[in-house]
Amino acid sequence: MIKNGSHAVKEEDKVESSSFSHSPEKRKRVIRVWCDGCYDMVHYGHSNQLRQAKAMGDYLVVGVHTDEEISKHKGPPVFTQAERYKMIRAIKWVDEIVEGAPYVTTLETLDKYNCDFCVHGGEWILWTLINVKSSPNSWPVSFSLIISSTKMNVDNAGPKGHSPWTGVSQFLQTSQKIIQFASGKEPQPGDTIIYVAGAFDLFHIGHVDFLETVHKQAEKPYVIVGLHFDQEVNRYKGKNYPIMNIHERTLSVLACRYVSEVVIGAPYAVGKDLLDHFKVDLVCHGKTVVFPDTDGTDPYTEPKKRGVFRILDSGNNLTSDDIVQRIIENRLQFEARNQKKEAKEMAVIEALKHKEDSLKTETALTNN
Repeated sequence: MIKNGSHAVKEEDKVESSSFSHSPEKRKRVIRVWCDGCYDMVHYGHSNQLRQAKAMGDYLVVGVHTDEEISKHKGPPVFTQAERYKMIRAIKWVDEIVEGAPYVTTLETLDKYNCDFCVHGGEWILWTLINVKSSPNSWPVSFSLIISSTKMNVDNAGPKGHSPWTGVSQFLQTSQKIIQFASGKEPQPGDTIIYVAGAFDLFHIGHVDFLETVHKQAEKPYVIVGLHFDQEVNRYKGKNYPIMNIHERTLSVLACRYVSEVVIGAPYAVGKDLLDHFKVDLVCHGKTVVFPDTDGTDPYTEPKKRGVFRILDSGNNLTSDDIVQRIIENRLQFEARNQKKEAKEMAVIEALKHKEDSLKTETALTNN
């Protein structure tokens, strides 16, 4: 059971918790942080980047690029710009988004949106290092590079000369990471406790629209999401599902601003014990098919008997199957995009290695 929540935080509390609280002079105003990106196939890695970025200031502005810009620089996105805009708005650490943000961030971009810092994820972005620099005509601007895992080193090139930044990585869940994503908010008097359950695999805009609809069912909603274990998901969905394991799905759901709490490994049948334990007022389900339990019974028998079960229509029928189909249909374009991206990264690695070797040689000659 992981507590999350999207309850409002007082401005003074946000200021006090900021990483810049050590500077009284700077604390006289809100520190605005800028992030930008494609944010296609949004996952817990994106959420973690935005979480870290928000921790560096008080107000997080996220620029999201258009489909046209992404296609021009990287290849076709899986999700449309409208879908990507809404996905980023649903991440609880984001305060504002800029639709159609420029692909290259400059000082003019930061000045236009009144941002003090530009923050980027763990990939090397050369144009950012070049274009985002301090200006004598503005409040000093700093550039911060967030490294999402370990400190990057130019000697970290992957096997057989592959880029260490493009490829498949193994996710290792820790209790600390869950704590960082969860807010730990308890239900408050007057809250309506709403329970939903499912796989929430490849957490996408269809899930966001459903959870937003759930959130609107009460004036003071406290939404609990029950996540089924991988084996359970595979039982009723089959094929190679789930694509994301239980640990990855947990963080993706915790990052959503419409979710208050997550139950990891929730029972498939929503029974008496679960309803009573969480004091559930309402149980919701989308218009997707409800698969029977292992004994053939309806998993929602108990909430239906109590009269607290409700079917919701979010107006979005997108499923994980649909996303997989999108990827399959554009597979060759996506493969070409990733190969192009990896080639650029390898060029950066080679350039950095060459520069490092030159500095070593120069130092050795100077010492001699």
